Amino acid sequence: MSPTSTPTRERSRRRTDGEQPTFEALGVDQELVRILGRQQIRTPRPIQADTIEAALDGLDVCGRAPTGSGKTLAFVLPLAHLVPGNGRPVGLVLAPTRELAVQIDEVLAPLADRRGLRTRVLIGGTKINKDINALKRGVDILVGCPGRMIDLKNRGLLDLSKVRMAVLDEADRMADMGFIPDVTRLLDATDCADGQLLLFSATLDDTTAKLERRYQSDPVRVDVGNAVKASGNVSHTWHVVPRADRRPITEKLLSDSRSAIVFTRTKRGADRLAKQLSRGGLKAAPIHGDRSQSQRQRALNDFTDGRVGVLVATDIAARGIHVDDVDVVLHYDLPATAEDYTHRSGRTGRAGADGTVHAVVCDDSKGDARTLAKDLTVDLGWVGDKNGPNTAAPKQAGNGGNNGGGRGGNARNGGGNNGGRGGNGGNGNGGGGNGNGSRRRRNGNGQASGGQRSGRNQSRRG
Repeated sequence: MSPTSTPTRERSRRRTDGEQPTFEALGVDQELVRILGRQQIRTPRPIQADTIEAALDGLDVCGRAPTGSGKTLAFVLPLAHLVPGNGRPVGLVLAPTRELAVQIDEVLAPLADRRGLRTRVLIGGTKINKDINALKRGVDILVGCPGRMIDLKNRGLLDLSKVRMAVLDEADRMADMGFIPDVTRLLDATDCADGQLLLFSATLDDTTAKLERRYQSDPVRVDVGNAVKASGNVSHTWHVVPRADRRPITEKLLSDSRSAIVFTRTKRGADRLAKQLSRGGLKAAPIHGDRSQSQRQRALNDFTDGRVGVLVATDIAARGIHVDDVDVVLHYDLPATAEDYTHRSGRTGRAGADGTVHAVVCDDSKGDARTLAKDLTVDLGWVGDKNGPNTAAPKQAGNGGNNGGGRGGNARNGGGNNGGRGGNGGNGNGGGGNGNGSRRRRNGNGQASGGQRSGRNQSRRG
């Protein structure tokens, strides 16, 4: 992966200190520059300015930048300069999620097509026969997830021997998802030993370092901003509420947003919350790993086009969704780590735009929330008492009972039925009457000041 020329350094010397580079100065083809101009993209962002010219010069690149910094265009433009390989792939992009792969191709395809390059997305959840037919017709640049590519390779249908430029996007996320063994198998099948590997990630750790040592030679290192800090102009507010109020406060926080992504811990939780929000008047759609690829893509398209205002997602979307102009990110369930919080929150405030992040903290999990907050590098605003003792969810009592005439639960070992509805617990004193009764072997026997009341019917309410 050694460089074959050094025009990058010559172009850099031609620029004066502090001068903002142009895409032309980076060596981007004029026709591609015109396409970018029609998309109102005229000035390279930092991650692009520092990596595009290096990649065009044949150098390996190891880039770290926060979410929303423009990494996709930083590697898509060099790929669009490849020379077609007579039907065999010459470029390869590996991404951790299907959604991300599709979005990368949406950026790449119009640029590659202008240069006579054919692209193909290879992801699970789609008909593999269509992939097979596309490969037979010929593809120049492949974009996809390791799983589908390994499947095609194992069938002897995927030839990567001509690939001279490979890209790993969100390399650390692929490590988290257990894709690294498949990634190395695919890279070993390419010609990258004499070509290039462009490695992009929001964080660089031991896993990415191993990939660097194995597949790169003296890479150009680019570090833009603080990768563990949420990007953009973003406010972070955590709301401490009783667990029963979590959904109502969520609906209130989302009521004025144009577009919002809500994160839940589980797939079932995402489905349930999306239905609840929709019943409450918010147009919401779930997206997670148990949804089919067509369902996931339809939800994403509806959200991007504004037909759906709220996307309820599991962590699959933290790095798998790249949508600009998301007003609000809301953590319905707090993530396990500060890194996950950063990547979730990075869905808003992209490209330096304003954004808002909310987290709904149940009052019985404030300790965990305070621990997570200590690991974050963002300024948090708290609404509610974050420092008070945790309030555990109420448990049914045995002996001891509830006093008062409010709504009660099931009486156990003798529950007092008060003047209202039965108390929850053991030997309960109430302010209304005396109820004796039984239901499913639960007996109630309480005393109170007031008239006596015999009540099988009363105990059925308890």
